[in-house]
Amino acid sequence: MKLLLVEDEVELAKSILDYLNDNDFVCEWANNFSSAMYKISGYNYDCILLDLMLPDGNGLNLLTELKNNHKTDGVIIISAKETLETRIEGLNLGADDYLTKPFHLSELLVRIKAIIRRKQFSGNNIITFKEIEIDILSKEVKVNNQKIEITKKEYNLLLFFIGNKNRVLSKEAIAEHLSGDMADMMDNYDFVYAHIKNLKKKLKNAQSQNYIETVYGLGYKWHDE
Repeated sequence: MKLLLVEDEVELAKSILDYLNDNDFVCEWANNFSSAMYKISGYNYDCILLDLMLPDGNGLNLLTELKNNHKTDGVIIISAKETLETRIEGLNLGADDYLTKPFHLSELLVRIKAIIRRKQFSGNNIITFKEIEIDILSKEVKVNNQKIEITKKEYNLLLFFIGNKNRVLSKEAIAEHLSGDMADMMDNYDFVYAHIKNLKKKLKNAQSQNYIETVYGLGYKWHDE
């Protein structure tokens, strides 16, 4: 799962990034308004953690930008500035949640997971696709009621495919989802093919059908047939 943290307090940002990366998220960081604008214009995120008081702009304007561009990224406002008016304005502009500083990182994690479940999987903790079952809380994957061992990248790839079933996903989009903006510095996306190949093999060995289709010249699709 790919997140964007928009926060100008360096120490706070580092603690959030370390915590979320340790919990298997790919978390990017924008420390001001302009860099955040650049990132949300060029990338999609499962959830954006948005501070309102930035050195070169107001986080609420980023919400307006997301809304104007019909983007569906989840948004949690994290701000020390809490008034009823600010909270209402943020939620009206499309934020999904509002968390007041200071907060416990464990609470932030729970809220992120809740938004991702609501946005992509109808609020469910257990994602079921035919013979495949994914427990989002324990991060376990079962095929035909038997647990299979997959890596963190394969787990995120599987969720990404099922959350976007019947949509063609380019290699670039998959690379960004798995590696964040580091994907821009890669010469090729061979690692995407490697992860897909390994995931397909593990699912096949567990007697799952092959749902991952290669769409020539475009990318890959998880087909629901």
